[in-house]
Amino acid sequence: MRILLAEDDAVLADLVVRSLAQAGHRVELARNLEDLAHWWRVQSFDAVLLDLNLPQGPHERSPMGSGLSALRAARLRGDRTPVLVLTARDRTEERIAGLDAGADDYLGKPFDLGEVEARLRALVRRAHGTDDRVALGALVLDRRAGRFFLGDQPWDLPAREFEVLLELMTPPGRVVSKRELSRKLSDAEGVLGDNALEAFVSRLRKKLADTGVVIRTLRGLGYVLEENAG
Repeated sequence: MRILLAEDDAVLADLVVRSLAQAGHRVELARNLEDLAHWWRVQSFDAVLLDLNLPQGPHERSPMGSGLSALRAARLRGDRTPVLVLTARDRTEERIAGLDAGADDYLGKPFDLGEVEARLRALVRRAHGTDDRVALGALVLDRRAGRFFLGDQPWDLPAREFEVLLELMTPPGRVVSKRELSRKLSDAEGVLGDNALEAFVSRLRKKLADTGVVIRTLRGLGYVLEENAG
């Protein structure tokens, strides 16, 4: 999963980033409201971990409100990314305020890192209508293990190829545009261009050749993963 973490506590942020990275997720860190607003607009994420009590950014001159304001703004522009609020503000009225602003789940500090990941998986499953294990032909995605399998055998892929196939498998049969794939695979170090994306897709097609699963290109629309009918 690609996750946006909004947290200004350096120690806590480091713990969460390392925990999620060890579980195979990619994490973008926003330490203030300015960075949060920027990343939430320019990149596509599978989920957002949101601390409500964030400082303003160094270049922001006008009041930006709070994490709740950022959440409301995202929902108003039609962004439906699952949001898990992480905060020390665990009083009932503040939980209600977060949920009313558009949060999907709420977890008070201190929290267990394993529970954070489990709740994220549940939110993404709910958003995409998928289970922990998704199968297409002989290809199986185990979300809990963060691995692909061919039949009963683990199938390891380079990181970027894994991410491309993960998007196409969430869920299988969904048309994914080049733009969406590029946004999901881009990071703070640069944007993934069309040529690089096409190279990853080409390599995956070759590796999927004998699995009964194919990546089809729908001209003007994007890519779709489906069983090979023949």
